[in-house]
Amino acid sequence: MENVKEKIYLSPPHMSGNEQKYINNAFHMNWIAPLGPNVDAFENEIASFVGVNAAAAVNSGTAAIHLALQLLNVKKGDRVFCSTLTFVASANPILYQGAEPVFIDSEPETWNMSPQALERALKEAAIEGTLPKAVIVVHLYGQSAKMDEIIHLCDKYSVPIIEDAAESLGSTYKGKASGTMGSFGIYSFNGNKIITTSGGGMLVSNDVDAINKARFLAAQAKDDAPYYQHSKTGFNYRMSNILAGIGRGQLEVLEERVEARRAVFNYYYQHLSALPGIKFVNELENTRSNRWLTTLLIEEKESGLSNQTLLQLLSKEKIEARHVWKPLHLQPLFKGALYYSHSETEHVAEELFNKGICLPSGSGMSEEQKMRVISCILNFLSRKVSYTKTNLIKLKSVK
Repeated sequence: MENVKEKIYLSPPHMSGNEQKYINNAFHMNWIAPLGPNVDAFENEIASFVGVNAAAAVNSGTAAIHLALQLLNVKKGDRVFCSTLTFVASANPILYQGAEPVFIDSEPETWNMSPQALERALKEAAIEGTLPKAVIVVHLYGQSAKMDEIIHLCDKYSVPIIEDAAESLGSTYKGKASGTMGSFGIYSFNGNKIITTSGGGMLVSNDVDAINKARFLAAQAKDDAPYYQHSKTGFNYRMSNILAGIGRGQLEVLEERVEARRAVFNYYYQHLSALPGIKFVNELENTRSNRWLTTLLIEEKESGLSNQTLLQLLSKEKIEARHVWKPLHLQPLFKGALYYSHSETEHVAEELFNKGICLPSGSGMSEEQKMRVISCILNFLSRKVSYTKTNLIKLKSVK
C-alpha cells in the first residue's frame, strides 16, 4: 500500500515519453523560436483527428475563444450567450471585446447548457432586437451538451456557435468529435487537461479562411510587407514550437488517456453509486465522454455529509478534490449580468454547485490510489470496507 502521506492530485499531467523525440528534434534543428515544424504538424494532426478542415495552435484555450469572438466580429455593446456552469475563461474573452455576457443555466441530464433556457433567452432577445453575436456552449467535464437541440435553436435565429471543448477533447456526440459542430471549436492543453502542452490551446473550424485569419491575428497581425507593417490590432497568441512538440507526443496517446479516465470513472461508479445520497452524471445517449473529471452529487439528507464537509475530509487525507464550477452568474465579476434559469423554479447550475464535487481522475492513477480514495469516502459515510489487492475488483474501461 502506498504511503498515505503522498498527495493524490485531481488531474496531474501524464507524460508518455513520446514527447521527448519531438522536443529533441526542435533542439537539434535549433527551432526554439515560436512557430516551426512542430506547430504546423500539431495543427494538421489535431484537425485530422477531430475531422475538421483547419486548426490554429495558440498559447491557451482562452486565446482561442478570444480569436473566435474576433472572427465573429463581436464588439463593444454586443451580447454573447454563454453557459453559466464553467470556468471563468469561457466568458472573460467576452469582456475583452467590450461585449455583454448573458448566462444560460444548465439542464440536469448532462449538466450543460439548458436548451429550455436558451430557447427562452433567444426568443426574448429576438423580440427586443438584441440577439447575441454568438453562443458559447461548454462541454463540461468531457460530457457533450445536447447539441442537436442547441444547433436547432441557434440556426433558427442565425446565431453562430462557439464550442468550448476545453475539457472534452476525445469526446464524441452522435459520431462527431466534440468541438466540431459549431462555427468554431476550442481545445485547451493546460497542465490538468486530458493531454497537455504545459500551456496551450487550439482553435478549429471547417472555415479555412477564418483559421488563416486567426493565425494572422495571433501573430501580431503583421501585414504581408517587406518590413513590419500592421493595419489591424494583433495578439501574441501563437504556440511555441517546443510546446507543440509536447502536444504531438501527447496526441499519440489520447485514446489511451480517454480509456484510462473512463476506467477511473467506472471504478468510482461501481463502488459508490449504490450509496445513499450519491449520484453520478450519466452519459447522454449516443455520446462518449472522455470523463476528464469524475463528478458526483451528494445529497446531504441521505448521505449525512455535505459536499463541503467531504471536501474538507478528503483534503485532510491529502486527497485533492474540488467543488464543481461556481456558476458565472454568481461570480462578483459578473454581478448584474443577465441570466436565464432552466425554469422558473429550477436553478440547476446552482444546485450542482451546492451538491457537486470532482474526484481525483488522473489517467495515471494507480490501483492503490483509487483504493485509497474509495476507502476514505466509504469510511466517511460510515461504511467501512476493507480493501486488499486480493479482493480488489478489476474493472474494465467503459466502452
